[in-house]
Amino acid sequence: MSIRLSVAFAAGAAAVLCLSAVMRPTPQDPEDMRRMMEKAKAFTQPGDKHKLLNRFLGKWNTESRLFAAGQPTPPEKGTSEGTWLMDGRWVQLRGSASMMGMKYDVHTVLGYDNFKQSYVSTSVNTMDTAMLRAEGDLTQDGKTLITYGTLDEYLTGEHDKMVRYVWRFVSDEQFVLEVHDLSIGETNTKVVEITYTRA
Repeated sequence: MSIRLSVAFAAGAAAVLCLSAVMRPTPQDPEDMRRMMEKAKAFTQPGDKHKLLNRFLGKWNTESRLFAAGQPTPPEKGTSEGTWLMDGRWVQLRGSASMMGMKYDVHTVLGYDNFKQSYVSTSVNTMDTAMLRAEGDLTQDGKTLITYGTLDEYLTGEHDKMVRYVWRFVSDEQFVLEVHDLSIGETNTKVVEITYTRA
């Protein structure tokens, strides 16, 4: 009986909290509204962190390699183009390449989420039906963006494998994307490498 009462009390408390959030009045005082809007700018307007996205803009030639136990396959060529999806906020990379001789298209959207205080990305491609998401941060020297996400490995039946994406900014004319399968262990985790060279 006490368990039922506890569950009922918890459910009732949650309902009251939700209702109070919905019923909370918006500020009527213009000065309060101005302060609220000023505070919101920190989360809604592009800032210094978004300047990194300029590095992806332009047309690129790509070379893709797979890795097994640290050994790369021969490079396969492709192309990519980075453009603004939403100016100053979200950049999109649309590419066409091949992997093990199979042609595929890939579309990645990348931006900086002010509220999360992290870079976030979402990618889809024509080789599967998955939507891959990742989140992470720029290293202190500003030369590398490291994000983490999960993916499902349909060939082995594994779900939510941890993956690390490493974007290395070699120069204004070149950057490299590495994909690391963290389930492999501590060494030789790189499974994909794509080098982008300005066209």
